[in-house]
Amino acid sequence: MDDAELLEAVARKDESAMAALFDRYSGLVYSIALRVLREPELAEDVMQEVLLQVWRQPGGFLSQKGSLGSWLAVVSRNRAIDVIRRRARLTPLEEMVLPEPRNLQRTIEDSRMMDRVREAVETLPEEQQSSLHMAYFDGLTHIEISERTGAPLGTVKTRIRSALATVRKALQV
Repeated sequence: MDDAELLEAVARKDESAMAALFDRYSGLVYSIALRVLREPELAEDVMQEVLLQVWRQPGGFLSQKGSLGSWLAVVSRNRAIDVIRRRARLTPLEEMVLPEPRNLQRTIEDSRMMDRVREAVETLPEEQQSSLHMAYFDGLTHIEISERTGAPLGTVKTRIRSALATVRKALQV
């Protein structure tokens, strides 16, 4: 379903449509709120508020004004800033950290790209996923991965190279 169809279904209180909308946009809304607030718990609260608003008032979004993702990004940022403002009444101005203005369209594109990368990685065989994770997220060298897994060094290098090629190919489609 495209966004317009999802919103129509949400307007009819179709819970599965709301679940699909949540799956599609919760990561984007959360990541923007987290960038502004820098606190995961508050970012989760903002994400819930924003998506609950869509459930309650799906007609609040006007497709003529842009994409649903862009609208949700702006609403998420504004809600996060509102949280900062509410907290500012309790926090001295000198201690307050304001968010850096960001290009929301770029943030949306980055989030979508990360979703595509995540999906591509999830399709990899377990050995490739594991080797890729150890190399890029755990910061291990190929030799350390070889020692940890018991796989020959050449096999580790091949797994990582194949995994990267598969992800690259998936992103070009």
